[in-house]
Amino acid sequence: MIFSNRVTAAKQLAAALSEYRGKHPLVLAIPRGAVPMAKIIAAELSGEMDVVLVRKLRAPGNPEFAIGSVDESGWVYLADYASQVGASDEYIRQEVATQLEAIRQRRAQYTPVRAPIDPAGRVVIVIDDGLATGATMIAALHALEAKQPKELICAVPVAPPDTIEKVSAKADRVVCLSAPMNFGAVAQFYMDFPQVSDEEVIAALSASGDGH
Repeated sequence: MIFSNRVTAAKQLAAALSEYRGKHPLVLAIPRGAVPMAKIIAAELSGEMDVVLVRKLRAPGNPEFAIGSVDESGWVYLADYASQVGASDEYIRQEVATQLEAIRQRRAQYTPVRAPIDPAGRVVIVIDDGLATGATMIAALHALEAKQPKELICAVPVAPPDTIEKVSAKADRVVCLSAPMNFGAVAQFYMDFPQVSDEEVIAALSASGDGH
């Protein structure tokens, strides 16, 4: 399955999540790519939208490759292969500190006028534009699980089967539109996959900051 762009993927995901319409779900995007999608899904489901801030931990010498992730509280998820790619304890400590600082800056930049929306007792749907290793999504779900939502759902357009299996352990439900075996990168499943800027994220969040 190839999506023409994030808007199309978001509309298809919203249709797959239609049973949550009327339950005032909290739709949380993993920035930045998922933010425009979460905005569409929240509108379709009559929910609220916010971001969940997590950062991937980068492999030494290969910043695109995730060896784990960290959430806003400082909880760290490490992949079982982290040490095999040369990540020492000291490297991991420094990388966690770097990414936590980036999370703090993003929170100050993205929602300067309000606190994060509390997920306690809510139907919470976590959106990304696709999963590769799933490390970031796992950290996001872990962070949210601790805040006691009523139901915790991971919803993505595309992810490889083994990643869906890993993520399923952390969510009450996983909704994934396509789970191809031959998975290289998320971008290969979109015809149009532009970068989403911080300015677009801030605009989407300020538009949803009135509680609608």
